[in-house]
Amino acid sequence: MYDVAIIGAGVVGSAIARELAKYQVNACVIERDEDVCCGTSKANSAIIHAGFDATPGTLKAKLNVKGNAMMDELSKELDIPFKRNGSLVVCTKDQDPSGLEKLLEKGKANGVPDLKILQRDELIKMEPNLAEDVTCALLAPTGGIVCPFHMTMAFAENAYTNGVEFFLNTEVKSIEKAPYGYTITVSKNPVGADALKGKSGDLSTIETKTIVNAAGVYADVFNNMVSNEKINIVARKGEYMLLDKTAGNHVSHTIFQLPSKMGKGVLVTPTVHGNLLVGPTAIDVDNKEAVNTTADGLDSLSATCSISVKNVPLRQVITSFAGLRAHEAKDDFIIREASDAEGFFNAAGIESPGLSSAPAIGVMVAEMVAAKLNLDKNPNFIGTRKGILNPNTLTMEERNQLIKEQPAYGNIICRCEMITEGEILDAIHRPLGARSLDGVKRRTRAGMGRCQAGFCSPRTMEILEREVPMSMYDITKNGGKSAFVVGLNKEI
Repeated sequence: MYDVAIIGAGVVGSAIARELAKYQVNACVIERDEDVCCGTSKANSAIIHAGFDATPGTLKAKLNVKGNAMMDELSKELDIPFKRNGSLVVCTKDQDPSGLEKLLEKGKANGVPDLKILQRDELIKMEPNLAEDVTCALLAPTGGIVCPFHMTMAFAENAYTNGVEFFLNTEVKSIEKAPYGYTITVSKNPVGADALKGKSGDLSTIETKTIVNAAGVYADVFNNMVSNEKINIVARKGEYMLLDKTAGNHVSHTIFQLPSKMGKGVLVTPTVHGNLLVGPTAIDVDNKEAVNTTADGLDSLSATCSISVKNVPLRQVITSFAGLRAHEAKDDFIIREASDAEGFFNAAGIESPGLSSAPAIGVMVAEMVAAKLNLDKNPNFIGTRKGILNPNTLTMEERNQLIKEQPAYGNIICRCEMITEGEILDAIHRPLGARSLDGVKRRTRAGMGRCQAGFCSPRTMEILEREVPMSMYDITKNGGKSAFVVGLNKEI
């Protein structure tokens, strides 16, 4: 019997898990995919928004600003790549500059510090590659960029080391009310060879006093199983293009366009790892699994990004991807206990600025659950976590000594990103370690460079086979039916 079961191991579910670990609680996280950070949390703009866009008084506004303010301390405690690069919302000669004034007033009402509107002469000194039609912009110095993979994994690893259980490859099939709380029926999702053979997992149950619903685009499905207070989550697709590190200095701030009813518009931003990111589109889709990119979507990015930034080197695109945002019609987060389902807490409709708000959402939901269950603080909570060592941060003397002590750090596996075997070993053997190629990639960046894993995949697979250990037939790109090896060539 668990005190609380969290559905979803994205950034929100993982942040809630970490905050709950600060209490004396028997908690678990249930995730249908093979790893944490496999849904919206891995496919977004990687932005920590300042908080000027949300309507004052909404949860989006309050939690965005609070979450933003938590990031400096969190990045140090959990070793998360994070940088306050600041953001600019640009206005062109064809747009009404009063839109910037409205954003400025909203930002002030939300408590965003140091906002100001700059004119073109001052802007060009900061960002020489702004488009010729840009006349003015709103500067938000507290805006930042983060690695969403490491942010999610840091929350999850820290929760795990403090006693929270994680059930990965575990899909929630149904939820039923019970005298003690809830019975959750789950099945174990097959991966690799078993998935290719069409095997299905056996059903089992998890008993819990309370549930936290942090299931992203599927949050409405689980809420509507137990509550007559129905919610409806629309999947809003956003497509992106990622450019090579040679383009990473094209801009230094995150460059937004004036927002519309569909979102904050197409942005151009550096990433914490030195790339350049362009996107997203915003199209509502019926299919909650529609994470495919489209020619029309990517073409629209090419045309639209030039409105704010000139000469974006789109020939340097190394990959494209799409993510789904969990949009709710009232355009605000739903964070509350269901009125007719005691002990069922929703963290639903968490779209942008969900990544920015996640730390604050974690605190809010954990406090709600702790009050419900009358939980005491955990005196043994350990709030720090060390990320994977990046040898590039070491001096030459330190690196030589590391290789002498651990020769795996002298063996380069990914040539594009210069990732060593030592880093991959750490990714596999650390808490909630990687069990797929994408799991290794998100933790180490092996496979994220120009060749997009074309050269390093076989070597990474050999390491997974040896170290987990696991059969080569069961190694997947990202779980499920994404196995690489399906048989012997002589047999096929």
